[in-house]
Amino acid sequence: MFLVRLLVYAGKGGLSTAAIVVIVASISASVALFCCFLFRWARKKYNPVPEDNGTCINESFFFHSFGTFLCCCLILPCPLRINLIHCVVGNEITNVESLKYDLTAIEAATNNFSDDNKLGEGGFGLVYKGTLPNRHEVAVKRLSRHSGQGIEEFKNEVVLVANLQHRNLVRLLGFCLDGEEKLLVYEYVPNRSLDYLLFDPEKQEQLDWSRRYKIIGGIARGILYLHEDSQLRIIHRDLKASNILLDTNMNPKISDFGMARIFGVDQTQGNTKKIVGTYGYMAPEYAMHGQFSVKSDAYSFGVLLLEIISGKKNSSFFQMQGATDLVSYVWRHWRDGTPLEVLDPTLADTYSRNEVIRSIHIALLCVQEDPADRPTMANIVLMLDSYSVSLQLPEEPAFFLSSTTENMQMKGLALSQSMSQSVPCSVDEESITEVYPR
Repeated sequence: MFLVRLLVYAGKGGLSTAAIVVIVASISASVALFCCFLFRWARKKYNPVPEDNGTCINESFFFHSFGTFLCCCLILPCPLRINLIHCVVGNEITNVESLKYDLTAIEAATNNFSDDNKLGEGGFGLVYKGTLPNRHEVAVKRLSRHSGQGIEEFKNEVVLVANLQHRNLVRLLGFCLDGEEKLLVYEYVPNRSLDYLLFDPEKQEQLDWSRRYKIIGGIARGILYLHEDSQLRIIHRDLKASNILLDTNMNPKISDFGMARIFGVDQTQGNTKKIVGTYGYMAPEYAMHGQFSVKSDAYSFGVLLLEIISGKKNSSFFQMQGATDLVSYVWRHWRDGTPLEVLDPTLADTYSRNEVIRSIHIALLCVQEDPADRPTMANIVLMLDSYSVSLQLPEEPAFFLSSTTENMQMKGLALSQSMSQSVPCSVDEESITEVYPR
């Protein structure tokens, strides 16, 4: 507005052209210096360094929002400026009260948490189907009562996770706190979980290769969002077939992301004394030493990818051709030049040979022993989407699981060679909620 008035005044002969150039240049330089100062201050303040509570702000997300905010402040007229700022900030869920559900309403929706409404069970609690008075269907997760979070911390983490929205993530709609009850309310996904179809001989045929390949790509993009594109940088730490839900169009939706945050477990890259995950999917450095990063999620994705290709479950793999787990079984065929032998027989002639071999190749890159050798999710998405991207030869994968290890785990015993203490999980024979490594 100031520049417009200045030009009008100049047009009336009030200022020479040279004077206008000097004034405009001075103002522009001042604004540029001010923006540089703000940028340096914001970069220092919001650089993604984990805080004590594990919160990590994604730098690219912040500067995108900051740039939009700055532009609308400097350029737009006042009415449009106010509306745009409201849109930028208004998409964020900041009001805890807007996410709260009444316990009575949830009990009515789930028929008092009846077994008939039970959808499943995991390391964090039971899940029930609910129907609200408006006929809207939801999934209610009834959390175990040993959460490490206080009430306010729990609310804050719920708000943060509710703001993570992507087409390949199950959306968190709200929560309920009433006494010792801690409930999370999610969107209901009708086709149940991937393992329900993938590992059932009578239902496997519903997943032809084109659907499986679509599911693989959707899972990769969802994890990439959590790692790099969301407001918070989230390591899933329990990526497995039962945590992949399928909507009416067979689009995959990742569930249980952010659960480590809500349960008070440290969430960003580093070491942890509390391991949240499932044997068979966990990277060896995480299972044995508590070291986790985006590369431990990449390992889990690789195992899941091999399960989708083969139709075989890694955690209940029976010894075949000297292999004691799915990863080593696939590696032997890859090494011997017969990778298509691992393909699910129900796919018959409906698959793309190049897509299957490339997918196996990517999976074996993901399950390499050294985390530094594994690709990031950004690279995985690129490799899946583009055949012009050349792939490195995979190194021998990490063979840290064996039938002996699985038998010990099934009995709830500690892995004596890798862990000094363990607390057997009573919720799920495969999920681990408390393991204390050396």
